[in-house]
Amino acid sequence: MQNLLLLLQGLEVELHHPGTRCSPARLDALLHPQFHEIGRSGRAYDRETVLGFLASLSEHPPVESEGFEVALLAPQVALLTYRSAHRRADGTLHLHTHRSSVWVQDGGGWRLRYHQGTPSSSN
Repeated sequence: MQNLLLLLQGLEVELHHPGTRCSPARLDALLHPQFHEIGRSGRAYDRETVLGFLASLSEHPPVESEGFEVALLAPQVALLTYRSAHRRADGTLHLHTHRSSVWVQDGGGWRLRYHQGTPSSSN
């Protein structure tokens, strides 16, 4: 289970990296064709909306993430949970969020099928 945790944690963090967000090909490989997200705002987003939004960003705030845990829901389905926050230029953290991601393993490897963010306190 530790290997799966490290693999999915790496893929999730890759989505936080500005270089990945700038690469439509890599995003296409990581996001499941039926990807769906509920943002920390409570709004629902489909795959095309998320891909368009990420492609339109010129700057990406640094994301700090911690407390990763994984649970196998089915042989090729895993739930990844963790906490994240954005780092401001002065080094302080804000937009603290509990995150949940459902990853599905298919012919293209592990792909993000569902993602949800819920606002949280800083601790």
